[in-house]
Amino acid sequence: MSVSLGHPVPDFTATATGDTTLSLSELRGRQVVIYFYPKASTPGCTTEGGDFRDRKDAFDAANTVIVGVSRDGIRAQENFKAKQGFNFTLLSDKDEAVCKLFDVIKLKKLYGKEHLGIERSTFLIDAEGKLAREWRKVKVKGHVDEVLEAAQALHAGE
Repeated sequence: MSVSLGHPVPDFTATATGDTTLSLSELRGRQVVIYFYPKASTPGCTTEGGDFRDRKDAFDAANTVIVGVSRDGIRAQENFKAKQGFNFTLLSDKDEAVCKLFDVIKLKKLYGKEHLGIERSTFLIDAEGKLAREWRKVKVKGHVDEVLEAAQALHAGE
């Protein structure tokens, strides 16, 4: 079972930074941006996370929580968050349960070798828990601005 536009996103719980767990249901009443990235502390993922970090106040003003997800272990996530000064939660999805729910594990090619990995993707969930927007095969440049515009429009009831 995976998510689909206009439908409620099934609840999930995952290990989060700050020695906690996060359940989607805890965030009801707020919009949620969940973005999936391939690997902590790599250039594209660092840039994308920094873009979300730098626009967090604008997301907060649109009643929107930012959550980053990768298959990295929690220690790698904690280090990534601390080193980059991220002001939002990162989830460790080692068992790929959240990745599978959002169908972001794809066959990828690196240096001619195929492997399964996270396809950079972002999802916007409305305050009632329904999937409002999705971006797949994301290119980092300009992406966070596009997500922010969508979050602001959704919050404004557009």
